[in-house]
Amino acid sequence: MEKYRIEHDTLGEVNVPETKQWGAQTQRSLINFRIGTEKMPREIIWAYATIKKAAATANHKLGLLPENKKELIVKVCDEILEGKHNAEFPLSVWQTGSGTQTNMNLNEVIANRAHQLSGGNLTDKEKLLHPNDDVNKSQSSNDTFPTAMHIAAYKLIQEEVLTLLGKLRKTFETKTNQFSTIIKIGRT
Repeated sequence: MEKYRIEHDTLGEVNVPETKQWGAQTQRSLINFRIGTEKMPREIIWAYATIKKAAATANHKLGLLPENKKELIVKVCDEILEGKHNAEFPLSVWQTGSGTQTNMNLNEVIANRAHQLSGGNLTDKEKLLHPNDDVNKSQSSNDTFPTAMHIAAYKLIQEEVLTLLGKLRKTFETKTNQFSTIIKIGRT
């Protein structure tokens, strides 16, 4: 039987699987949005980790986030970028248009993992980082989700589409050379 810990948000208490790094809002999304089987693409998660890392660095430079908190956020974001916590992002693509659930999923995982890195436990009542006040500082889902989509699209274009277009071009060149001596009548 799976064990749970109690997490809190503005709606009250919610049971979260004991070993999961997400928090109350992610758990509520899992409960309330049981729709489809399509999960949020890893490219969006990667892009969000990139945004959270940049925001923590900017907030620190502006004097809004202490060095120790910035370093923890950056470290966890690096772990996410390395694919170490893929199982912590279980949400469906079917959610609000602003991507609030995914934004909060990232915030909660980053805050809870940072707390673990600082020696704490997921069951601790008080944690070093707050998902909203620290990890999500100076950010809005209405801004970060479209930004994450753009970053993810750029990454996919650079890493996959352009590579495949290069292969397609080479294939066309090969076929052009292969069939260049064949004469045929034009047809439209």
